[in-house]
Amino acid sequence: MDLRPRLHRAWIVAAVAFVALVGAAGFRAAPSVLIDPLHREFGWSTATISGAVSINLILFGLISPFAAALMERLGMRKVVAAALLLVSAGSGLTVFMTETWQLLLLWGVCVGTGTGAMALAFVATVTSRWFVAKQGLVSGVLTAGGAAGQLIFLPLVAHLAEDSGWRTASLTVSIAALAVVPLVLLALRDNPADVGTTAYGAGPLDPPPVSATADRTAMRAITVLRAAARTRTFWLLAGGFAICGASTNGLIGTHFVPAAHDHGMPPTTAAGLLALVGIFDVAGTILSGWLTDKVNPRVLLAVYYSLRGASLLVLPHLFAATTEPPMWAFIVFYGLDWVATVPPTVALCRRAFGADGPIVFGWVFASHQVGAAVAALGAGLTRDHHGSYDLAWYVAGGLCAIAAVMSMLVPPPRNS
Repeated sequence: MDLRPRLHRAWIVAAVAFVALVGAAGFRAAPSVLIDPLHREFGWSTATISGAVSINLILFGLISPFAAALMERLGMRKVVAAALLLVSAGSGLTVFMTETWQLLLLWGVCVGTGTGAMALAFVATVTSRWFVAKQGLVSGVLTAGGAAGQLIFLPLVAHLAEDSGWRTASLTVSIAALAVVPLVLLALRDNPADVGTTAYGAGPLDPPPVSATADRTAMRAITVLRAAARTRTFWLLAGGFAICGASTNGLIGTHFVPAAHDHGMPPTTAAGLLALVGIFDVAGTILSGWLTDKVNPRVLLAVYYSLRGASLLVLPHLFAATTEPPMWAFIVFYGLDWVATVPPTVALCRRAFGADGPIVFGWVFASHQVGAAVAALGAGLTRDHHGSYDLAWYVAGGLCAIAAVMSMLVPPPRNS
């Protein structure tokens, strides 16, 4: 008789979801190191290229709640596989572009839509369906998948762009996204009942997760939004998360490499620093997931935003041609805080909105990406008009202080 404990299927699903998120993160790592190569080849301004990044970021967020509803209708496996194919096509076809509208279509619309379908609403869906215990920890690990993708691809993309040209870099990302599709089709499953099991940690009295049904369409995303928008909790979380996006993806994620290059740092060195942010982000996000199961999520958010704001306020004084010790301190400190906000935000959505939590979080995440898009374009315009990014760093630092206050104003759950 075999007494060895069997690995619960939920962990296999979580592992596949992690790999899919890593594949999607590949192209999101590319823009910051391709701004200068595209400018040199085509003469496009920083603001123009940043505009394509803004479209990508907006769609990355706005598609998310509809993707969550679509996953309820068609299933996670089909939606994620299709999304990876779209990312691969959008990235691969960029090698043929010669006009700015093609940049906006491929880099902005196609890749933004594909990555949006695998945004953090996907994380919320996986954790809600497959886990009762360890939800905070799993959401932290899956969220860290984006950081892992950045960690894996950013130095590679930077070196390829420098040595072989930006087209080789784009094709590499395209192939990587395509390679994940077979794994998703083979191993990802929509619900525990599909493989004759229950969610991890589920007891006999726990209700089964919501199954995919034909009447769950994009209208469900709108209906859930209308209900959530009547609550103060939604607007406080959405406002804080918009600032979160502005101070991470939109600003640092898009403009750190060109800003460092402005101060004489080689793009490959700057990309390596940003990849280190990804390393510490993995640790910080997993730790945040663990803390979310034990500490008031509102307090965690307030602390995270406060620390991030302080780090952004000192960043303009740290840029130099070489990587001095203060910049290393920023990379560690900021990296630990990069997306540590996600697990407590997911938890607050789940506690406040119940079964609608994943879709509500999809809309909250949409606000995150709108904030990121505004910051990406705004920082590009700031650089074009003032010759530096300093003003953008200071504004983002001040906004983080506002986000910290908004987090503490979120009403506590009714059962607390």
